[in-house]
Amino acid sequence: MIVQTLRLEGFRNYSAAEAEFHPGINVIVGENAQGKTNLLEAVGYFSGARSHRTRSDRDLIGFDRAGASLELSLTSRGRDFRLRAQLARGARRQLWSNGVRLKSAAGLDGILNTVLFCPEDLSLIRAGASERRRFLDEAVSQLRPRCAAALAEYRKLQESKTRILRDWQDNGAMADTLETYSLRMCQVGAQIIRYRARYLAQLARFAPAIHREFSGGREELGLRYQTVKTVSDPSAAEETIFSQLMEHMRAHRRAEWESRSCLSGPHKDDLIVEINGIPARTFGSQGQTRTAALSLKLAEREVSRDDQGEAPVLLLDDVLSELDARRQEFVLNRIGGGQVLITCCEEETLGRLQAGRVLRVHGGALV
Repeated sequence: MIVQTLRLEGFRNYSAAEAEFHPGINVIVGENAQGKTNLLEAVGYFSGARSHRTRSDRDLIGFDRAGASLELSLTSRGRDFRLRAQLARGARRQLWSNGVRLKSAAGLDGILNTVLFCPEDLSLIRAGASERRRFLDEAVSQLRPRCAAALAEYRKLQESKTRILRDWQDNGAMADTLETYSLRMCQVGAQIIRYRARYLAQLARFAPAIHREFSGGREELGLRYQTVKTVSDPSAAEETIFSQLMEHMRAHRRAEWESRSCLSGPHKDDLIVEINGIPARTFGSQGQTRTAALSLKLAEREVSRDDQGEAPVLLLDDVLSELDARRQEFVLNRIGGGQVLITCCEEETLGRLQAGRVLRVHGGALV
């Protein structure tokens, strides 16, 4: 996958801008708060029609603008694509692919795959379980759009069930629908657990080897999917996982009534990362957990390449400045073999990146 051009109007701090990209390494240079990350965000937006920084499209529109437009041209799967997004305050966004209006964001599935690595990801291992679930869900959804649909449905079901548990005493009739929502949550939850577990098995093909090389052979990375206790095998058939989820949910029914919250399901799951058999979140040093996070993100790229037959676009947002010299060199030696967009503030970094193109950003403009 190769992104060729990007055109922005009214997006974040860009009044108007157009960028051309090299098929290799592209370095976006500029001081802080000038718009480097915004460029990466705009490219990544077409990978699922969402931003990694905000849930609302309104936040992507410049403060003094009524709307924003983004256009991206790229080559993917041997075909040329021209993608466009039109955002407006108070109105639904509009998406196009090669001039054809799309009914939903699902029309973008499989066109652009990206792997984003930003400074916040270095805390992935020590963060709460929700951050590791998000890492898994975003990675799986790019490769398996049906998982993205399942996740969206599950979130709606969970919100509805939570409202019932919270408000049923004021409206007794609501309690009669609880079993229906629980049943459907277990059906969709079984799909989600299986998608996550199968993706984790792919990730485990690459991440331990990367981590072993990263640590000079001193550390062994282990990955394990943790779900409810009744699910004995997260990669089993959906019917099996479904029945085991129902068993767990029934056992926690009274506790859910009392707590007025959903206590059972894949929204509680976690990705357990171990170093030499010891949980990294609890006992790993800062250096070890950062190395593990780097290994996961680099492995994500390899899984996508292996699954799709072509490398995803790698988006690196000011990561090098957060790493020591040894980790910087490891990342730099690993980013070849595909298109890379990397932001940095330090001019001295340019000489080490072997950039195919350098884009300089100042005040929301390419200079």
